[in-house]
Order: sequence, then C-alpha cells, then structure tokens
Amino acid sequence: MRPDGRTLDALRPVEMVVGFHRMAEGSVLYRAGSTVVLCTASVDPKVPPFLEGKGKGWVTAEYQMHPRSNPERRESRDGRGKAPSGRTQEIQRLIGRALRAAVDLKALGERQITVDCDVLEADGGTRTASITGGFVALALALAKLVKSQTIPERVLREAVAATSVGYVKDDLRLDLVYLEDSAAEVDLNLVATKSGAIVEVQGTAEGAPIPRRDVDRMIDLGLAGVAELVSRQERALAGAGVDLSKLVI
Repeated sequence: MRPDGRTLDALRPVEMVVGFHRMAEGSVLYRAGSTVVLCTASVDPKVPPFLEGKGKGWVTAEYQMHPRSNPERRESRDGRGKAPSGRTQEIQRLIGRALRAAVDLKALGERQITVDCDVLEADGGTRTASITGGFVALALALAKLVKSQTIPERVLREAVAATSVGYVKDDLRLDLVYLEDSAAEVDLNLVATKSGAIVEVQGTAEGAPIPRRDVDRMIDLGLAGVAELVSRQERALAGAGVDLSKLVI
C-alpha cells in the first residue's frame, strides 16, 4: 500500500487555484497531494543583453524553498547571506528549459517572462509540480499579452507538464511522495508535452543498474501521467476563461 493509499499508477490529487496572486500577469497556487507551490509569471518588456536585437524573447525561472516547507525550519533562505545551493540552481534551470520548450520565442518578441516557483510545502515532486504549475502561470501571462494585442495569438508550441516515476520495493510507481522517493531503487523525473514528445528525462539508479526495458516502462507510465496533468491544466485554464488550444501554433 502506498503511503497515501493511491494505486501504483495514480497521480496525487491535484488542485490549481488560478489567479491566486493578484499582482502577477499569471499565477497559480498548485497543490499535488501535500506538495504546494506558488507559481507566478512576470512579464518584462526587455530581454537579457545576449538577446538584444535578435527579435526573440526569453523564458526563465527561479525556484525557492520556503523556510518552513519541511517539518523543521530550514536554516535560511537561499540567496540571503549565501549563494543559491547547487540543487536550487539545477532545479530552476530545469524549469526554465522545460517552459522555454513550450514557447515560440520569436512570436514572443523581445520580452522576457520570469516564472517564480516558491515551494510552500514539500512532500516530494517539487520540481515536477513547479513545471506543471509554472506552465499554467506562463499560459495565463501569454493570454493576457494576446488579449492586449501585444503578441500574436499563436505563441505556444504545446502544453508541457512533468511528473516522477520510481521503483520502490519492486513496484513501479507514479508521482512519488517523499517517503517513496527517499526509498526508491530508481527515481526518474519526466518532462513532456501534450503529444507525448519528451523535453527532458532525469533518472538515476541508486544501486544496481537497470535494464533498458525497465526505463522504457517508467517513461511510458510517466507519459500517461503527463497526459492526465495536461488535461487538468486545460481545465484549470478554461475555468479562468483561457482556451489553451487558441494559444497553440
């Protein structure tokens, strides 16, 4: 039995409170079981210096763990008196790559969208929750730019979402909570699109190597999870008056 009573191939319950942050161009409070992430998308009318004059935009991300996102308070926030940890930098780069894969940067024009992902409560899967929720915040910001006729209507390639898969006690499990993640013989994070195209795979065998066929099974299960998450993204955006299909090229 899984810690939260789910079947092996089930996602955690997902809740998206769209427009949670009033100041941001796009925002969602994303909950996957006991993992909670606040994702906001902010539009900047200029691009980083390395893109100036090239006629295309940029999407980037920042990731932060709230000091009380775990059962005990973290020692301090990243960036306050110390540089962001290697883990923080690695995760925010992953989020940025995942979200850029969803956007036609030429259609975006010379502007930058920054997606901030603040983990309020952590029970495994914070990076995958940040990507899935971050896409919703990004889509809301893009819809606002389309409505104001700042950018063309078709600016997205495809919806993007992410989930985890692991081997725990010889069981293949989808969307791991912390207790499962910490005990997994193999842990894999998958970022993919609505059509099943893969953006990124992060996978590690913690002990003995595993056969290729098992990796393929993990990816297949992850893709099924991503497809369900994209459906939930679409429903959440539709509830906010955004038809995702009208943003896709």
